[in-house]
Amino acid sequence: MKLFRQIAVGGILSSALLVSGVAQAEDYVARLSVHWGPKHHSAIHTQMFADEVNKRAEGRMRIDVFPSGQLFGIREQLGAVTSSAVEMGGIIGVVSFPPINKNYNVVSFTGLFDSYGQQRAFFTDNSAGQAVWDDITQKSDTVLLMYNPVGPVMTFSTEELNGIETMAGLKARALIGAERPMWEALGANTVSMPTGEVYSGLQTGLINTINSPPGSIRAFSWWEYLTHGQKPYQYYADAYIMANATWFNGLPDDLQRLLMDVGAEIGKISTDKILQTGEETLTEFQERGGVVNTLEGDKLAAFDALMTETVAPAIADKIDAEVLDAAKAFAAN
Repeated sequence: MKLFRQIAVGGILSSALLVSGVAQAEDYVARLSVHWGPKHHSAIHTQMFADEVNKRAEGRMRIDVFPSGQLFGIREQLGAVTSSAVEMGGIIGVVSFPPINKNYNVVSFTGLFDSYGQQRAFFTDNSAGQAVWDDITQKSDTVLLMYNPVGPVMTFSTEELNGIETMAGLKARALIGAERPMWEALGANTVSMPTGEVYSGLQTGLINTINSPPGSIRAFSWWEYLTHGQKPYQYYADAYIMANATWFNGLPDDLQRLLMDVGAEIGKISTDKILQTGEETLTEFQERGGVVNTLEGDKLAAFDALMTETVAPAIADKIDAEVLDAAKAFAAN
């Protein structure tokens, strides 16, 4: 009887521990919301991040990815993370950060940074940039887990694009405030439009021109209507997997390290591949009959002059002078 009681008690304890373990695992189920469709470069690497965390966590944590704006759209992602509506989100910096701190607009200053590495280093290694980043993350209650860039931005249209003289009168989609000075300088009309409405906007003719990373025209099937692209690239559009900081700080230390380690690994893969992905998309775009013009000579000089003399001062009004000066000095060195 004594042995039976020991076995019974042991069985109860084992069951209790098992139930406790299940409950603990359920405590670490996280929702990761992104607006990108599954074929988008950034969505692919988001899923890689989640899969790798799930594998290494060995049942202690599970990340469920919700793509294609199933939960929140491009302009809603950061608010969803801040409010704990989701634990993690895919955040487009130029969309979500300027309303918190206008000085993030420095990344949209055409030609300022020459790479993702240089742009990111401004926010990590320069005191002015660090202050901007810290202000954003503190106010939004977020922590960066992973860089997940969407690609350098260029212009696409259903109309001919071959220099500034061909862009007057275009109906341009405006996603961020820093785009408007360029469209205004070119004489284009702007329509504010989230990503989920661009396809129908092109389909109906409400818009005929967009600024976009190349990968997005394929991922969202916009190239079904877009026929022309124009370089140079204007700026490096970065994106991030961000977590709610309160939730993240409540995790055990080893799971925090796991998220950071996997984010660093997959983020490097995403960054290393993004330029190649963009160029491959442009090749496919041309194979489909699209035309890509790279401005050179007088056409490039006219574009650069417009950006320098008209657009840059207008964008500068959206950035504190001391931050812009710090970014220019940092990039120059």
